[in-house]
Amino acid sequence: MVGCGTGWYGRQPGSSWYVLAMVAAEGNRDDVREELRTWLEENWDRAMTVRDWWALMSSAGWQFPTWPRGLGGRDLSASAGRVVAEEVVAAGALGPPFSLGQVMGGPVVIQNGNDEQRARLVPPLADGTESWCQFFSEPGAGSDLAGLRTAAERDGDEWIINGQKVWTSGARAADRGMLVARTDFDQPKHRGMAYFIIELDQPGIEVRPLKQMNGEAHFNEVFFTDARVHNDNLIGGPGDGWASAVATLAFERAGLSSRVPGLTVAPPGAGGGILDHPVGEVLNQPRDIGMGERSFRSASEIGRLVRERGLDRDPNIRQALMDLKSRGRVADWSARRARATARAGQQPGPFANLAKLAGSDVSRRARDLGPVVLGPAGMLAGPDGSENGQVTNMVLSQPSASIAGGSDEIQRNIIGERGLGLPKDIQVDRDIPFREVPK
Repeated sequence: MVGCGTGWYGRQPGSSWYVLAMVAAEGNRDDVREELRTWLEENWDRAMTVRDWWALMSSAGWQFPTWPRGLGGRDLSASAGRVVAEEVVAAGALGPPFSLGQVMGGPVVIQNGNDEQRARLVPPLADGTESWCQFFSEPGAGSDLAGLRTAAERDGDEWIINGQKVWTSGARAADRGMLVARTDFDQPKHRGMAYFIIELDQPGIEVRPLKQMNGEAHFNEVFFTDARVHNDNLIGGPGDGWASAVATLAFERAGLSSRVPGLTVAPPGAGGGILDHPVGEVLNQPRDIGMGERSFRSASEIGRLVRERGLDRDPNIRQALMDLKSRGRVADWSARRARATARAGQQPGPFANLAKLAGSDVSRRARDLGPVVLGPAGMLAGPDGSENGQVTNMVLSQPSASIAGGSDEIQRNIIGERGLGLPKDIQVDRDIPFREVPK
């Protein structure tokens, strides 16, 4: 069992201390539930603009309840934060903004930034007025992120950035990006890197969309040519980038695999217009704004298709659906453990990797089951296809789930090495100056 921020993580079930802690945590969740229900009854208004609603949620600490007070949160445990998400969904209210900035950027700045950076960079994420993207992968540094070659050179109070990133989600709309760049080529590859929050609205950054086989262009390649970032946006020291990068990936794996289904939208980014739309208008849209077609990866969605097509008496379909539901629950539990560990002041570690790996497994099983339920109609794409072609879109989109945030193979390596203590692969370039690493 998992506890968050209360000091009982890792205690043995069955002890009197454990039982008392469980009772206390349950009471805390009940208090949070009652307080939030009252607050929603008094404040939720479909006539408010998205901007005003998100600002109100943030100022009250309900937007990201596990974040610190004053930064959109209330310092709640992960389990209590889950209660907040459930109650917002149950009330039919608009949930918090959801982008890589909210999933990863905010938590990393909160964890590794200084007080000034937290006060300046986190609130625009909490109230949804900014959207961030992630500048990690490069053409020659994907699975081996430490092999990145994008360079950052100090120039007074600024750093000059030159290089290329790829597979960047949301770069065309983002206001800022989480950038890892190399500051010292004479250090070994895991050192000599820095972690920046860089502004995208500048002439030295070019974003080019990458077309996918599902017809979308969710990813981009990004070129940096004498782009600039102020030293105030350096998170940690010039050689501390690897630690923040690892923390970012851990938050990504835990966050993306544990999103509460509900009424959330992506923040607009780059001056997008939905902030000044009434929340009722946004909620009346046929699907989540900015999130694309519904994925149909959840057991509940596929279960609906099963019932509508009279397949709920087919033993093979029922077994596959129950398997999907069970594995989805395990993935959720794994993600909760990762968040609980982070909340207790520890690195999410292999728990986040387990959550990411479990999420990839669930998406593959949904990919396989969806077309079986639809039959021949599952091969049709586009609005003329069954379910508006969303099942086919999900099938074509699924491979990215096993790659984004680190491939399944990388997750298994990390679980084996950090979780099980297995010996690492031999790395002949780990301790030599990076400039001597063969290209």
